[in-house]
Amino acid sequence: MSVLRSRRLGLLALALVGVSVAAGGWRILASDRARPLREAAPPPVITIARAEMHEVVETLAVTGSLVAREEVLAGVEVDGLRIMEIDADVGDRVAFGQLLARLDRAQLDAQLAQSEARIAKSEAATQQAQASIDETQATLVQSRASLERAQTLRATGNVSAEHLLARETEAKVAASRVAVAQQTARSAAADKALAQAQRAEIALRIARSEIKAPVAGVVSERQARIGAVVGLSSPPLFRLIRDGEVEFLAEVTETGMPRVAIGQPVELQLTGFDRSLRGTVRLVDPTVDATSRLGRVAVTLPPERGLRPGVFAEGAIEIGRRRALTVPQTAVFFSADGAYVQTIEDNVVDRKTVEIGFVGDGRVEIRRGLAMGDTVVLRAGSFLRPGDRVTPAPPPVAASAQAG
Repeated sequence: MSVLRSRRLGLLALALVGVSVAAGGWRILASDRARPLREAAPPPVITIARAEMHEVVETLAVTGSLVAREEVLAGVEVDGLRIMEIDADVGDRVAFGQLLARLDRAQLDAQLAQSEARIAKSEAATQQAQASIDETQATLVQSRASLERAQTLRATGNVSAEHLLARETEAKVAASRVAVAQQTARSAAADKALAQAQRAEIALRIARSEIKAPVAGVVSERQARIGAVVGLSSPPLFRLIRDGEVEFLAEVTETGMPRVAIGQPVELQLTGFDRSLRGTVRLVDPTVDATSRLGRVAVTLPPERGLRPGVFAEGAIEIGRRRALTVPQTAVFFSADGAYVQTIEDNVVDRKTVEIGFVGDGRVEIRRGLAMGDTVVLRAGSFLRPGDRVTPAPPPVAASAQAG
């Protein structure tokens, strides 16, 4: 019995020693884990910005090409003539009425000479007809006088009836000759008028054999070739840019068209130009293309050397400008519920829904939801939650200067 009892006492002693060791180890682990909890991590440093009054400009980005404001065609107005001379080429600046090309007018000159001969002939016929009228009228006067004497003598019985009848016949014949002479004169006058009209037509064709500039401007295209026979169905020989005016034809989305108005300023960056140009909206197309869903806006440009139709350009139409309460654009986030910002008050993050307006120059107009001087997180992030404590920090000098 004593041996069995001594074994039990030994096992109990070992068990107590193990529990003591285990308890000591647990106390060590517990103290190690509790140390970080007692030393709490500092709040994260967050860059902030403030809601401030700024002049905000909203722009609408557009693309397009330069085009001639008005293109004028110079073509042929006579048929079957050959180009003999060309006096203007692409790029030339021409004045109104300046000679561009000359057609061969030899055939027209021959027709003009024939017309002049017909006019001379008709004038001679007219003069002859007038002389005949004068002669027949004199005969008619004489015949009527003889008839009156015969009628007087017949009343006294001194003239026979045959004599009176002869005088009446002579008077009628004389009247008929006058009528014929007058008709001949009218026919000669009509021939003369026709010849004069033909001469005027030929003179007009001769004048049109010289292709002249219909307006002052710059020649943008030349189809004329020496030796080519041209006519009314031929394509235009020259294309001119009226007064050399080039404008920007912008393509605007259908959602942006209602916000564009005549007179709005536009800033353009043209391919090949090292500086921007400023223009003004001149025309807003009343329609939108059903296929591309784009509308056209014409922008007047200042006179500038080197503007050429076809050059690609990017632009920004200023559709609004006003002084308003704004925050940096990076501070505004969007969700299914609308726009919001993360504000900081007493170093605690909160979330506020806002109503935005103009967007431009890196800032966003806040119409509702913030007050002047409210602090917002400069770059809102999903890692921040309402109620989080943070350490606010002002934005870098460059960023604040840019925002201002």
